[in-house]
Amino acid sequence: MGFTVAMGLVGIVLAAGAGTRAGGPKVLRSTDGEPWVTRAVDRLRAGGCDPVVVVLGAATDAALPLLPTGAVPVVATGWADGVSASLRAGLAAAGATDAVAAVVTLVDLPGLPTDVVTRLLEAPPDERTLRRVVVDGVPSHPVVLGRRHWVPLAEAVSGDTGAGPYLRDRGAQPVECGDLWDGADADRP
Repeated sequence: MGFTVAMGLVGIVLAAGAGTRAGGPKVLRSTDGEPWVTRAVDRLRAGGCDPVVVVLGAATDAALPLLPTGAVPVVATGWADGVSASLRAGLAAAGATDAVAAVVTLVDLPGLPTDVVTRLLEAPPDERTLRRVVVDGVPSHPVVLGRRHWVPLAEAVSGDTGAGPYLRDRGAQPVECGDLWDGADADRP
């Protein structure tokens, strides 16, 4: 019997930030003419996520035309307060789907290969799943959040702190992907 991807996976791309350390909103960046946001959506789709929600904030009007067809834009009110506002907005949008789990990634990972998403989902997630990519033992992205965690996680995050402490405190399953990718984010212009 072959590998099958679990049904009911929603992808979430966090792309709301102003990118102050990077010289501007990363949602507007591209590599070789391909917008990073398109890359992120495509990787999640290829891994089995449908729909894919893109959380916007800074430069929303300029970012909307960059979204691939079918991506679901959501604007995070309070996005300037940090990643927690973006994560809450993404999880709220996911809550309107019938998905059992969400795969969350960042827009500033233009080198993320589809193979990482596929490996992360080899064991089909369910509503209790907590899983994260690690690269040579170091926590990275994407992460898988089972539906049962969406509300408690949204309540736990604040400011510019994302899901990391929640995942650590609840023993998220690590999925080593150092053989597939270096895990580098593009935090600089």
